[in-house]
Amino acid sequence: MNEVKIKDSKVLVVEDDKGLGQLLTEEVQDNGLEALWCSSAEEALTMMNSWSPDLVVSDLRLPGMDGLDFLQKVRDELPENQPDFLMVTAFGTISRAVETLKAGAEDFLTKPLDLDHFILTVQRVLRNRALRLEVKQIKNLLNSDSFHDMYGQSRSMRFLFDQITRVAHADGPVLIHGESGTGKELVARAIHAESKRAQSPFLAVNCAGIPEHLLESEFFGHKAGAFTGASKTRQGLFAEAHGGTLLLDEISEMPLFMQAKLLRLLQDGKVRPVGGNIEEQVDVRILAATHRDLEEEVRQGHFREDLFYRLETFTLRIPPLRERESDLELLAERLLRGFCVQTGKNIQGFSQQALNILEKYHFPGNVRELQNAVERAVTFCDENEILPRHLPARIREHQASSQNDPAGHVSRQLFQDHSLPPLSEVEQRYIQHVLDKVGGNKRRAASILGIGRRTLYRRLGEEVNSQ
Repeated sequence: MNEVKIKDSKVLVVEDDKGLGQLLTEEVQDNGLEALWCSSAEEALTMMNSWSPDLVVSDLRLPGMDGLDFLQKVRDELPENQPDFLMVTAFGTISRAVETLKAGAEDFLTKPLDLDHFILTVQRVLRNRALRLEVKQIKNLLNSDSFHDMYGQSRSMRFLFDQITRVAHADGPVLIHGESGTGKELVARAIHAESKRAQSPFLAVNCAGIPEHLLESEFFGHKAGAFTGASKTRQGLFAEAHGGTLLLDEISEMPLFMQAKLLRLLQDGKVRPVGGNIEEQVDVRILAATHRDLEEEVRQGHFREDLFYRLETFTLRIPPLRERESDLELLAERLLRGFCVQTGKNIQGFSQQALNILEKYHFPGNVRELQNAVERAVTFCDENEILPRHLPARIREHQASSQNDPAGHVSRQLFQDHSLPPLSEVEQRYIQHVLDKVGGNKRRAASILGIGRRTLYRRLGEEVNSQ
């Protein structure tokens, strides 16, 4: 566990000896951690109502409530977000200190304290705490199909959830890439919720939805009289999001002149309102989302290369629904329950035929299209389950067209250039055709082709254990 994991940790020193208490507090602060001091357990409990420490360093002998009673009271009254405890005791009360270990303290130190050993112990306890929390978080992900209003049990979604938790603890820009309807704003909100900025504002703006002549004013604000109609001073989005997170959705639609201004803000953290003469410092984490290939946009001159490299400090890719085959039924059932609550209907689920139709459809509109399909089905369903006829016509017709002309459709895919390729090439084209149909799922493709996955990898020219 590296130092980055504990740099934002908070330490509360509870020591009735003012000189020692201040010394320990300053020592903790000098090592890059946030620390406060108080002289009694009662004062500490009051302080903890508004300030949640990760670690409490407490003397065992305190005026009024002693350290052991203090520890037990915290354990009883703070069922969640409990801090770890490090007890400090004189040599003669070591047996009492052992009691604190049994009661839940992480460790104890004896006076007189060696400051170097004290700091090393504090760091070790905090690292162990960070490790426990990370393991707990991973277990929660593995045992749950939801994460900040996103649902998924597929490997690709669990990987995404893990990436979100990791980048949330950093503070650099994040580039979120995903097809339309995959849930880019949900990912952005999850990053914000998992970050230290969670209690500060989260704002989302669609860069394509603001007229070009208003962009600068919307983002940076303006002073009264800066232009016609500017009757009063107005804060921009960056100032409104100060201390929090700002999502720039469809960043690829931002004009080049605004891209240059955004790059400067990312570099120095300052904005200048339209009509203003003074730059204002802002503290905002920038998240950018797009469905376009920004590298291609850079090559075509539509997006600044320097801004692209600045934004891609962290890049998250949201898998399209066709790559989340194992999630489709889960998502459909979740959406069904939600719409049943809204409409007051008591629909038990999907018929197997309806599920089969949904599973064979590729959902180019991703989760948003699935959501619309389920809402439509619930609206028109008067049965106790969703039947094929309740699904949108385009989804039913897609399956019908595939069933009515499977051979013709496949042959057009394989022989688009009207050539007569060798058998080995036809085989490769058909394998790719099947892979495309199942969204790249090699396990399912191998099953359809009637070959083992190892054989499939060999036919594709890939390493056998590459997935």
